[in-house]
Amino acid sequence: MLATRSVARLAAQQSHQLGAAPKHARNMATLREIELRLKSVKNIEKITKSMKMIASTKLAKAQRAMVAGKEYGVANSELFQHTPSETPTKNKLFVVISSDKGLCGGIHSSVSKATRRAIADPETVDPDSSIMVIGDKSKGQLSRLLSNNLALTFNQIGRDIPTFADAAGVADLIIQSGVEYDTIAIVYNKFVSAISYESAIVEYEMEDDVTKDLAEFSLANAIYAALVEGHACEQSARYVPSSSEFTCLMFRNAMDNASKNAKDMIDRLTMQYNRGRQAAITNELVDIITDYWYPSVVDPLIVRQ
Repeated sequence: MLATRSVARLAAQQSHQLGAAPKHARNMATLREIELRLKSVKNIEKITKSMKMIASTKLAKAQRAMVAGKEYGVANSELFQHTPSETPTKNKLFVVISSDKGLCGGIHSSVSKATRRAIADPETVDPDSSIMVIGDKSKGQLSRLLSNNLALTFNQIGRDIPTFADAAGVADLIIQSGVEYDTIAIVYNKFVSAISYESAIVEYEMEDDVTKDLAEFSLANAIYAALVEGHACEQSARYVPSSSEFTCLMFRNAMDNASKNAKDMIDRLTMQYNRGRQAAITNELVDIITDYWYPSVVDPLIVRQ
């Protein structure tokens, strides 16, 4: 009986030296498997942190472009606030500002809902008012319920930071489209802070005595201001950096969540790996001590076997 136990103990000792799991633990990962998984998770954490830094840089660039581009919108608003409309008009053209990219929270659904709410009010808006959409995401959302109102759609605009040339091209196509309207309503996301935004609608009404060039230039200014502000909201929805104004770090993008999950997994795997190493070392010490104190009992029985 002692010989059988000694042989079994030696076999278990050899298996522990090779990093194998004990026989009674079927699903227990070996130390080598835990080490490989730990290395893989650490690599994933490096990737997600790098992507988070890239998103932070994009957000800073978008905010700088927004500050410069909002000057166009401010000048445009000052021009039209002194020429209020005598009679409100219902025939409006809605220009919805979004983008082609996803993974940015409720950026696209925000402007889509604002457009649907505005058209659903028959007292101020004609239900047959035309809609022009910049961006495939809001186009897909609005086409479900307001497909008959869609007159023109744009894509591939604002893939990077929007430029005035993009806005001028959109304004030119709107004027050449032949759509009849009395007022242009631009629906976009208004940048409130680095962690919040809200949908907004700005209306512009062109008087009959306004020249065609001035009308097109004013429309391009308004679209450009909305494009850069919407782009900044989109980048902030993907990544919200830390700030001394807040008591905690607030993250919204998937890369931040992935980094936190990877860190938690690394902690768990590190603890599991350390426990496994400690158990293997303890077993080896027990075998050494047993062989040291009982050599006359163990060794002869092994030889007899």
